Amino acid sequence: MGRRFTYVVTSEEEKEQLTVEWFLRRHGYSRHIITGLKRTEDGIFRNGVRAWTSQTVHAQDIIETHLVETEPSDRILPRPVPFSIVYEDDDILVVNKPADTPIHPSIGNYENTLANGIAWYYHQKGEPFVYRCINRLDRDTTGLIVLAKHALSGAILSQAMRSREIHRTYQAFVLGKTDMEGTVDAPIARLDGSLIQRTVDFPQGDRAVTHYRTLTQYDTFSRIELHLETGRTHQIRVHMAYIGHPLLGDTLYNPTPGDFPRQALHSSSLSFIHPLTGAPMTFHAPLPDDMEAWMK
Repeated sequence: MGRRFTYVVTSEEEKEQLTVEWFLRRHGYSRHIITGLKRTEDGIFRNGVRAWTSQTVHAQDIIETHLVETEPSDRILPRPVPFSIVYEDDDILVVNKPADTPIHPSIGNYENTLANGIAWYYHQKGEPFVYRCINRLDRDTTGLIVLAKHALSGAILSQAMRSREIHRTYQAFVLGKTDMEGTVDAPIARLDGSLIQRTVDFPQGDRAVTHYRTLTQYDTFSRIELHLETGRTHQIRVHMAYIGHPLLGDTLYNPTPGDFPRQALHSSSLSFIHPLTGAPMTFHAPLPDDMEAWMK
């Protein structure tokens, strides 16, 4: 798989006396990507001539790059693991992940992950694909995930994630009747003695902020919508348990999880700026069947 990109240097960029390398860095290229381009025969051109990254750019210069990937991700076996495609173009792939699907292979999960399903999808198309999952969901959390289809979109989206410019909205079923809206600002750390479980830990935890509002109150549970300011592991599950409204079906954080077959959590909306076009992108995924059925 290869992608070619063309840029025209502006007069403002000329005034900054940028080199080719720093011009590309301004456009989202990491050092790692630039190193790969330098090793590619037609990786970087300036005005039709192969460029040195130390050259200074001038207004109206045409800078061209060629990103090439010929090998898929190592040790990800193509397998027909189900998922739904919400959107795809040359740069990104947005999918709706079902429950009981880990994001990537791990001990005991070598062939049943979303990564295996993505590898299968591109294997069927005869295209190599490096697995670059930008936002992550727990195994039993359903909903939207964005993946980068090449190194440049991956670098730009990863930076957007770190800068909290990818906005995520979730829906959940939680025990009891919640306030109509609220914010949980409580730091999260790994629970002592556990490799998996997290806990609110004010002295040692990393800052974590979750906003929620109540959509519907039922006799024994509430349907809520949540927005994350931060992205700590198990953040929603830990925060809702901390305020006394753990997720239905959450056997890790809810001492009385009830009969729901998994933690009742769904990534329902995802918004971000497209890494190459700059267009605002917003995607929605309806509640999965098991959550829809639970409300009836």
